[in-house]
Amino acid sequence: MTLSDISVRRPVLATVANLLLIVFGLSALGGIAIRELPDVDNAVVTVTTSYLGATSEVIDTDITETVEGAVASISGIRSISSESRQGQSRVTIEFEAGRDVDVAANDVRDAVGRIRDDLPEEADAPEVEKSDADADPVMRLAVVSDRMTTAEITDYLDRFIADRLATLDGVASLRIYGERSFAVRIWLDRRAMAARKLTVADVQNALRRNNVELPAGEVTSQDRQLSVRLNSRLQSIDDFRDVVLDRIAGYPVRLGDIAKIEPGVADDSTIARSDGRDAVGIAVQRQSQSNTLQISQAVRAEIDKIRPTLPEGMEILVGSDDALFVGASIREVVNALVISLGLVVLVILLFLRSFRATLIPAITIPVSLVGSFMLIGAWGFSLNTLTLLALLLAIGLVVDDAIVVLENIQRRIENGESPLVASIKGARQVTFAVLATSVTLIAVFVPLSFMPGQVGRLFIEFGWVMAGTVAISTFVALTACPALASKVLRKGRGTTPQDPDTPNGRVQRAYAALLHRAVNMPLVVVLCAMAVTGGAAFFYDALPRELAPREDRGVGFVPLTAPQGSTVEYSDAAAQEVEALLKPLRDEGVIATVFTFSGWGNRAWRSFVVFRLVPWDERDMTAAEVAQAIAPKMGHVTRARGFPVTPAGLGLRGNSTPVRVVVSGPDFDSVKAWSLALLERAEEIDGLVNPEINFEQNMPQLDVQIDRARADDLGISIETIASTTQAMLASRQATTFISRGREYPVIIQARDADRRYATDLENIHIRSEDGETLVSLGALISVRENAAAPSLRRFDRLPSIQLSGALAPDADLGTVLDEIEALAAEIIPAEGKLGFEGQSRTFKDTAAGANAVFALALLIVFLVLAAQFESFMHPLIILLTVPAGVAGAIYAMALGGLSLNVYSQIGIILLIGLVAKNGILIVEFANQLRDEGRSVRDAVILAAVLRLRPILMTVLSTILGALPLFLATGAGAESRNAIGTVIIAGLALSSFLMLFVTPVLYDLLARFTKPRGAVEKALEYELKEA
Repeated sequence: MTLSDISVRRPVLATVANLLLIVFGLSALGGIAIRELPDVDNAVVTVTTSYLGATSEVIDTDITETVEGAVASISGIRSISSESRQGQSRVTIEFEAGRDVDVAANDVRDAVGRIRDDLPEEADAPEVEKSDADADPVMRLAVVSDRMTTAEITDYLDRFIADRLATLDGVASLRIYGERSFAVRIWLDRRAMAARKLTVADVQNALRRNNVELPAGEVTSQDRQLSVRLNSRLQSIDDFRDVVLDRIAGYPVRLGDIAKIEPGVADDSTIARSDGRDAVGIAVQRQSQSNTLQISQAVRAEIDKIRPTLPEGMEILVGSDDALFVGASIREVVNALVISLGLVVLVILLFLRSFRATLIPAITIPVSLVGSFMLIGAWGFSLNTLTLLALLLAIGLVVDDAIVVLENIQRRIENGESPLVASIKGARQVTFAVLATSVTLIAVFVPLSFMPGQVGRLFIEFGWVMAGTVAISTFVALTACPALASKVLRKGRGTTPQDPDTPNGRVQRAYAALLHRAVNMPLVVVLCAMAVTGGAAFFYDALPRELAPREDRGVGFVPLTAPQGSTVEYSDAAAQEVEALLKPLRDEGVIATVFTFSGWGNRAWRSFVVFRLVPWDERDMTAAEVAQAIAPKMGHVTRARGFPVTPAGLGLRGNSTPVRVVVSGPDFDSVKAWSLALLERAEEIDGLVNPEINFEQNMPQLDVQIDRARADDLGISIETIASTTQAMLASRQATTFISRGREYPVIIQARDADRRYATDLENIHIRSEDGETLVSLGALISVRENAAAPSLRRFDRLPSIQLSGALAPDADLGTVLDEIEALAAEIIPAEGKLGFEGQSRTFKDTAAGANAVFALALLIVFLVLAAQFESFMHPLIILLTVPAGVAGAIYAMALGGLSLNVYSQIGIILLIGLVAKNGILIVEFANQLRDEGRSVRDAVILAAVLRLRPILMTVLSTILGALPLFLATGAGAESRNAIGTVIIAGLALSSFLMLFVTPVLYDLLARFTKPRGAVEKALEYELKEA
């Protein structure tokens, strides 16, 4: 007894089973996380070490190499990349998939802890963070005030806001831009010091002696004990001025005599603005493997709590928020889901012309979709744009099973059977076809799990949700549909025709006539099909290739690079020019906010302008069109180089520069030569915008050589020379100052006027060994001006230089990378190595695997069908129409100007199942008719004619189910357009060809197979004889 028989005989049992699916699905829905994309982030840990004033070469040898050597022994590392730049080392460790980020971070902390003593004493302790320091922040906030200075805003932010945001779940760290942290600044006057025979060391020692806090013990009497607290710290700025450094002729020399002491700021190397107003910027970095939506909601909720407590005139503004796109994208997919549902129900009503009959599949769709939430929850998946996309596409597939069962029951009722008999016989007749189509569809989605790299893991959820929903829909179609049909449908008014298998209606009769002609001239039909399918090959090579379509994420960036050695004020002037270019678009209401920060990444010559657009439904221009409108005007910005870019789809890291190629080798000199040659050739590549390498020896530098023999003669140590120049030129923290419960640095440095020219170095004085004589530094050093690299990078521990660039609006990533690879093959010798980072690496990982996955899907479907049909010939007949589906997709992409990307590739893989499904209906029914004794030709013609209605219904329902994807607008529309176009065009062309090609191929090839019942009859006969 089949599942459908039990359902008709026990309708309450069938109802309860389906109601349980709804109950379990709804209860699981509450516990499912909502995010933009599946949680597939690799664990990324960053180790940052600061060493004030050190050059990139010193950082590279003393810190970076040591840290890399320590972490290299940790298991499960995918890549190690590092950057050594003025005053800072940063090592980023990316782990293999599946590695828990907390465990990875603990391993890195242990490894770094072991080498702490090997690092320079003056270097800060290494900081270990659970995030990629290169990753773009999920939110950018700006704190502005019309009554406070930037320093006052920074102090308020530090005391009352930063800690509250930094401790929220999922937030890795806050990066503060344009901050002006409070510090006591002591500006030393070298002439006044020389006149009084004082050195930097004297100032430092005096400050440390006068600003101490030591335990003073306690006083104990017979009955009481009192602790003694000595107020030995300097309490105010005036106290610092009165510190006595030395006595000359009995008179005290105070710090105020040789220095200007004032409340100031520790660092003014970054500038931030929001909509042209001075601001302090906060970049919220998310932890690896955390949820963007939850972080955004938590940050916004916390800001709402903070807002009423802010001082008058202070505001917290949101400059950009990735979650806006995520939320809007999910809303768009849910809307498309509802529209698809309505369109599919309309198709059924149009074909069956019965409200009662339409009610049955209309009930089964929600049951299947709600039931799938149970599987999503059980598998630990999330509700994201990909799983919702899977549910949307599943609507067309879910209703297919119900249509096949219902249409067969309805046809039998129309031919005179009672609803009860028709429900039993009709469902039983198509049970095998329904199971075969469902198993085939599930078999298609399994290979999606084998796609390589991060993108492969992204689409595991997509594939499994599709497969799970189809499995549930099969159960619903074989239980709810027959049970409902037996109760809801009414007996047909007509009498039973003489031959229930006669074509019914004008469409079926016309199709039968055409089919007779097609079967009689098989060569013409096959050649026409081959010509239509083969023609797509001419368009395939011309299709642009990229990782994901360029999405309108409602935000854009303009990274600016001024000449090396530029001051932050100079770079900021360039950023202001870009703000002026954006102002007309702000006035038009296209751009909502403009957020600028200069001194980006601790590099004074870099600026970064972020513009957030108004919501999608309030503007006509896309983010790409805004970028295109700005691009020609960027030529007017003469102070710095820049190009507007929009972020990548699939939420991938490294948004601003999709092209990232890494040249590695044995040493920096060799790598530099190869990289410069590659850059020179890469500038000729069409579609590559602003190519640049991150190793340019054009940062002006003064090279100081010490005369060691003379220094030794005078008894002056190299350490004294180094610490004096560091204090005078780079600044040095001498001690600390406590105010209102917070500890602030006390920083000594030469006055601005004393560090303007190279000759100022020679006028710094150091005390000789006799303790009396002051020696000018000019007597001990020689100064030479040259150019140095601002930063040194390593990739997988090898000296590396990265070639990066943006893409022109009409360029595609695949073509550009192919051209770069071809150039690299000519330039880089055997000892060199070419690698990829960011989007380029993900694209390379994915591109190689997509074709293999397509072939694997075809093979699995073929084998599954062969097992079901007990024949290798029938699956061949069914799958020979798959190329027509791929051809239809290629034609549509070529006509629509779309690219071959991850979404369109998945649509093509999906087509295998959709195309095969209709072929199964014809072949399976033809086999049944052959078992009944009909000839091959009669069986296939009759099967095709009688299955025309369910085929047209299922094709139309799938096409209309995908129509909202094809017509999608708003957030994330580009990715939905890609998959919708492929499915609609591919299914339309392949279905049209399949209606003629499959019967013709069956007529030609099925004669070489025996009917399915032949083996059973022969076995029964031989058993009787035995």
